[in-house]
Amino acid sequence: MPLHIKVLGPGCEACDWVEQQAIAALEVLAEENPDLEATIQHITDYAEITQYPILFTPGLVINEKLVCAGRIPRVEEVVAWLRQALDGTGGA
Repeated sequence: MPLHIKVLGPGCEACDWVEQQAIAALEVLAEENPDLEATIQHITDYAEITQYPILFTPGLVINEKLVCAGRIPRVEEVVAWLRQALDGTGGA
């Protein structure tokens, strides 16, 4: 099952950090699963961001589920959320 990751935010430094954390987490998972398919999108359009239940950016969405908002998650957290998404158990 492919992973669809979205970083929500206006393009600030915090948003960029969240994107880097997601990339690092994907690299960890790719070592375990070389066939892993994933896409990362950076959503900066306010109208699109408000489609998710988010009060503060940056936000992180995995397979259309908001898993983190208003802070920069640790790589380990993102890895756990990605594993949950791959297992079909949802997110945080």
